[in-house]
Amino acid sequence: MLLSPDNNNIHIPGQVIPAVKPGVYLKRGVMAQRIFINDEVGLLGGSSGLEEKLRQNGYYHIVGADEAGRGPLAGPVVAAAVLIPEDTVIEGVDDSKKLTPAKRDLVFDRIVASDAAYAVGIVDNEMIDRINILRASLHAMAQAIGKLKCRNAFVLVDGNQTIPNLDFPQLAVVGGDATCSSIAAASIIAKVTRDRIMDHYARLYPGFSFARHKGYPTAEHLKELRRNGPTPIHRVSFRPVHELVHQTEMALAR
Repeated sequence: MLLSPDNNNIHIPGQVIPAVKPGVYLKRGVMAQRIFINDEVGLLGGSSGLEEKLRQNGYYHIVGADEAGRGPLAGPVVAAAVLIPEDTVIEGVDDSKKLTPAKRDLVFDRIVASDAAYAVGIVDNEMIDRINILRASLHAMAQAIGKLKCRNAFVLVDGNQTIPNLDFPQLAVVGGDATCSSIAAASIIAKVTRDRIMDHYARLYPGFSFARHKGYPTAEHLKELRRNGPTPIHRVSFRPVHELVHQTEMALAR
């Protein structure tokens, strides 16, 4: 068994961390993380060598999940799920935020050409506005994991939130895209996929430099938004867009 509850502790080979609240820093300087195994809820501190520890405990199908696009004012949130076989090494896999666009594209192609299984989930701006960006992000990750059609998987989710109603054991790993290769690979697939979607939108909406700012609230984007008004892909529940829509409605009502 990977986990065994004992006096509110979670047991990992070579590591026992007191069960404290998620998001609380332990004295040793690692982030406490929630873990769900067979309906047992606990916390895990640290993630170095996590994938190897899981394999040592019988979890051979390890799926990393990550998203791209929570912060932008426009466009979808895109998530990816990646399962890297135990003996597969993909050169250059790292946190997508640490890679240049050219390097991300290169590593994206390596992941796609490798033995890794991957899938993408996409939630558009309209659903983001209906259910909020956090739920949309988790929904996109659930979509991606479901498309893998993997059995007996263990899912590592980047961040401090787990995915609701998932049929697999899962762990929310804070900073997982920098420490877990499967999550890092998912971050690259999600980021490159979303960037390419925004490049397409740049051609559809020439008044917006989506190819440059990808919909994030940069000074350039905010200026374009004030000049042109929101497009059909803008997230009206996000404050800058919502305020602009409200101002326009007030002006028209006069």
